[in-house]
Amino acid sequence: MDIANLELSLSAMPAEFTLFRGEVSADEWSTAAFAIAEGHGQLVSLWGNQLNNGTFVLSVVYDIGTLVWLELPLARGRISYPDISGLFPSANRLQRAVGDLFGLNAAGATDSRPWLNHKMWPADYFPLRKVNSGKEEFADDLADDYQFVQVLGEGVHEIAVGPVHAGIIEPGHFRFSVVGEKTLRLEERLGYTHKGVDKAFEQLSAVDGYRLAGRMSGDSTVAYAWSYCMSLENIWNWKLPERATWLRAIALERERIANHLGDLGALGNDAGFAFGLSQFMRLKEDCLRLNKKLFSHRFMMDYICPGGVERDIDADGLAEILTQCRVVEEEVRTLQKIYDDHSGLQDRFMMTGTVSLEVATKLGLTGMAGRASGIIHDVRVDAACAPYSKMDVHVSSRETGDVCARVDVRFDELFESLRLIRYLIDNLPMGAIRTEYVERGAEGSGAGWIEGWRGGIFTALYVDSKGKISRCHVHDPSWQNWPVIEYAVIGDIVPDFPLINKSFNLSYSGHDR
Repeated sequence: MDIANLELSLSAMPAEFTLFRGEVSADEWSTAAFAIAEGHGQLVSLWGNQLNNGTFVLSVVYDIGTLVWLELPLARGRISYPDISGLFPSANRLQRAVGDLFGLNAAGATDSRPWLNHKMWPADYFPLRKVNSGKEEFADDLADDYQFVQVLGEGVHEIAVGPVHAGIIEPGHFRFSVVGEKTLRLEERLGYTHKGVDKAFEQLSAVDGYRLAGRMSGDSTVAYAWSYCMSLENIWNWKLPERATWLRAIALERERIANHLGDLGALGNDAGFAFGLSQFMRLKEDCLRLNKKLFSHRFMMDYICPGGVERDIDADGLAEILTQCRVVEEEVRTLQKIYDDHSGLQDRFMMTGTVSLEVATKLGLTGMAGRASGIIHDVRVDAACAPYSKMDVHVSSRETGDVCARVDVRFDELFESLRLIRYLIDNLPMGAIRTEYVERGAEGSGAGWIEGWRGGIFTALYVDSKGKISRCHVHDPSWQNWPVIEYAVIGDIVPDFPLINKSFNLSYSGHDR
């Protein structure tokens, strides 16, 4: 079956990206997944919803050059749908999350273990159902009997790491099967930071939801808020002033710079080079302090809002940003040469945590990590919204797919973000920074898609006739990338895991939501 044969409608996405939507049967759900996989399309996200009449609807979005949003309605009383994880491995955990939240089952799936529910709520209670048969209560005994897959053989033993860690990172459990120090298998158990964000969205008006979206993952607050606002602005055909979109892009690129600075320092530290940590964190701190001065928050939280941005930046502020761009570029180029010439660092970076293009493509690796393995995809280019549609964004990539490649891509992207900020400031349009919303009461659904520093942040938003959120699904690229780490560590020694893990630096909070 050709995906083009499906009856898809073009949703209005003014100046953003092309989104085709269509309703499919169970057979078409499976056939479309096969056709898209054969055509090397990628899974963007998968989620469930329940309408007011009780009908369940399963939704999936694929990227085939444009976004294709397929909806599978389930007849009353039906709670199963065809499994697609055999074609798109990253669908496995998404399907299991749908099972925990809605009680919908992927028929034929080989793995149906709970994912978000760590025995925190009863097995017959599904938090996102409109009407629940189970009782909303929290268990007194939090013991979890999660069945990890065991590797058997002479000399094989297990090492359990987490979920509580020695540092300040968020909780996640990593179960290693090893011989000596060599890793044979890694299995992750996440979901410890599940906060019930999807349910919390239902208590908010659509114009207020951006605040919660921006708190999904604090290091990506700009990308999350923009993705959410884009979805709402598309539903209500909310026109933005041109200056507002350019200011949004300046904030997004500063968010990318700050995170790459922090990661480059942390990667040096994990490889035993503390000098790198101190220098890069000094530069990151300077960026965060200027954010506080110009955007009212170190991480620019709540800066992007529906209709534009919360505050303008005057000429003096723009000059400060340009000065900082010059200083950061000069110092980072010096540090890059130190990293490249340091034999100890290169010995730790090169051929460690390797993800080949073949594996990355099959598993759906995305974002910065995907580009380090040769998957040249960036939402700023392939689905460019304003002002990126008016700029020539240079996409960096590598082919080796190891820690070294992910370090190199970070350096390249940092310099590119500095270049983009200079262009944005030099060509910043004059005018208003926000268009006030005129109450229209229009219900509908729409999508937002923005390239955060980890990868594409996707939002599917449903608004009712009263202007309240009936469902909001926000997707972090970590859903695709966490499973890839399980493959990246195979054959490497256990002490290399912190370095490999940091080279991806995925979100716990954004993933668990």
